[in-house]
Amino acid sequence: MKFAKRTEQVSPFFVMEFAKRAAALEVEGHHIIKLSVGEPDFGAPPAVSAEMINVVRGGKLPYTDALGLPALRTAIADFYTTAHGLSIDPARVVVTAGASAALLLLAAALVEPGDEVIVGDPSYPCNRHFMASFGAEVSLVPTRAEARFQLDAAAVAAYWTERTRGVVVATPSNPTGTSIALSELDAICDFARARGAWCIVDEIYLNLCDDGPGGSRPQTALATNPDAIVVNSFSKYFGMTGWRLGWCVVPADMIPVLERLAQNYYICPSTPAQYAALACFSSETLAVCEERRAELGRRRTLVLKRLRKMGLSVPVEPDGAFFVYIDVSPTGLGAWEFCERVLDESHVALTPGKDFGVIGAGTYVRLSYAASICELNEGMDRLSGFMSRLMALRVPVTMQTEDV
Repeated sequence: MKFAKRTEQVSPFFVMEFAKRAAALEVEGHHIIKLSVGEPDFGAPPAVSAEMINVVRGGKLPYTDALGLPALRTAIADFYTTAHGLSIDPARVVVTAGASAALLLLAAALVEPGDEVIVGDPSYPCNRHFMASFGAEVSLVPTRAEARFQLDAAAVAAYWTERTRGVVVATPSNPTGTSIALSELDAICDFARARGAWCIVDEIYLNLCDDGPGGSRPQTALATNPDAIVVNSFSKYFGMTGWRLGWCVVPADMIPVLERLAQNYYICPSTPAQYAALACFSSETLAVCEERRAELGRRRTLVLKRLRKMGLSVPVEPDGAFFVYIDVSPTGLGAWEFCERVLDESHVALTPGKDFGVIGAGTYVRLSYAASICELNEGMDRLSGFMSRLMALRVPVTMQTEDV
């Protein structure tokens, strides 16, 4: 059987490969500390889970509009008012089957074969794979620790060519957990717009970002770019990973295009998930989510402190999401070997940088602190023990020779 060439452009998702190895060790009876997958341990907020039960018990659940339940689109628009002080027209909100489906629709709507699309390196691999699947030539632009492993306008300008048609930015980013300054994001969007190009801003971790000066909430790209294309999800801030529900906010003229694509690609997002998600925006649920955001901050503090103590470097500390990007080069091991040995010898699952691009792929490892405090403490103990054993073997032995 002959497969389409686009399948050759999508590399394996290596975090899932390590997940399979971890699962095999669990079958053998080992307790694996999973600090590899970006999945909060909280699960959906209680009111949302309760509402799902009520929805299912209610009986018939027909297809919804391809763009999502009108009530949910309105609730999402209102959330931008609550969280960011913005007025968003609900007609610009498209509810999707996870943020992945939003990126699928946007790539289908915007990318022509041969278009060049700029993506930062390191970055979440699926974002670039969506673009490549529709024929884009993805230009992975190396980022620097000095720029918090984020694209900046200077880097975008340096890599821009006559074939560049768009830019994909994620803030905060996976795998680094770092965000881009809103002023720099504005400069990138302005640069692209002036050249007739588009900019997609992946904001799925936005509401897990640290507060700004004076306790100000992190700002969406929509705050200064009203016609921006932004993607978000119920998976991270609301803890609803397996529910597969997300959204995007797009310029009004894109709505008919995305509606046609959604109708044909997946008909509509999950009906019960949409109805249950209405409970996400109650004051009760938002209070739960804010406490969880604070808890993730406490977990980050714990992890950074323990990593420093064991001699592992995090060149850029995160300010959002739930990841740290660790430079393991001082250990003398490459990132892949480091992850393999930590999993096999200490039963802690991490993710090698190979998933996220080229820059640092051989020396950086991603750790997710979305696990419970109990699991994190145990994982840090095991990792510390591994580091102690590893570094003890690397202590140089001074050889003394006799004069002849």
